[in-house]
Amino acid sequence: FFLLIENIFCIFTRRKKSFAGEIVLITGSAHGIGRQVALKLAPLGVTLVLWDIDDEGNKETSRLAQQNGASQVFVYHCDCSSREDVYEQADKVRKEVGDVTILINNAGILLGKKFCELTDEDFEKTFRINFFSQVWTCKAFLPAMVACNRGHLVSTASGAGLLGLYRASDYCASKSSIIGLMEAISSELYHEGKCGIKTTIICPYFISTRLSKGFKSARPCLFPVYDPEYAASRIVDAIKKEKFYLIMPPAVYFLGLKIFVPRIAVLLFESYIKFPQSMDEAFGRK
Repeated sequence: FFLLIENIFCIFTRRKKSFAGEIVLITGSAHGIGRQVALKLAPLGVTLVLWDIDDEGNKETSRLAQQNGASQVFVYHCDCSSREDVYEQADKVRKEVGDVTILINNAGILLGKKFCELTDEDFEKTFRINFFSQVWTCKAFLPAMVACNRGHLVSTASGAGLLGLYRASDYCASKSSIIGLMEAISSELYHEGKCGIKTTIICPYFISTRLSKGFKSARPCLFPVYDPEYAASRIVDAIKKEKFYLIMPPAVYFLGLKIFVPRIAVLLFESYIKFPQSMDEAFGRK
């Protein structure tokens, strides 16, 4: 109900964010959603800061962004799973570019293993990249936003953060943690009078990127697998409208209703959309 009201409000609100002059840092920018978001923002007058471990992919994103009209693009090699590397690169960005005003946490992985197949190292890796990287980037860049009461935190969570899913125990746990983290940060900012800092949580279904490994939806009318360019356009629009949640496609809204229905109903719904079979086909191959 809250999300419905928020969307209606966003339709009729006149105020939209201007991106001109913003310093936008995107993690996981070498390909997929990160690259497409960079390309969507490029002609809007922003300074782009691109973080990834894939140097060649990141350089290509930079080249394409400049072709799209970006005036300034800064490329950094950053392993977001390493706290030390995040803080070191954050210091470089502050000195060489300035204070980040829009932080888009996009880096992530999905292993697609069953719980008993996951090693301790797998769980730690998933949480370092998907969750702790966002803790560290927020700790690195949020203080400057708080000081001037201006900024925007954008976190890529997932529809999987709303509901535990087959072959995704580590992924669901990490994405659910992101949602809790960002809601808590938003609460603190509000109660401390820092309403100039906005928060947007992105909760998509599967996007056709490397992360999805060719995942195909058995019920595309309900749960389509979106193209990265379309997903990026929705994300940029959500930032512009300063939406708190972006949930896509609309059917993902129903995943948040799990507390109102018996668990068996949720499991039967998963069977109906053939989610376990789709996950086995995408991630079960050796």
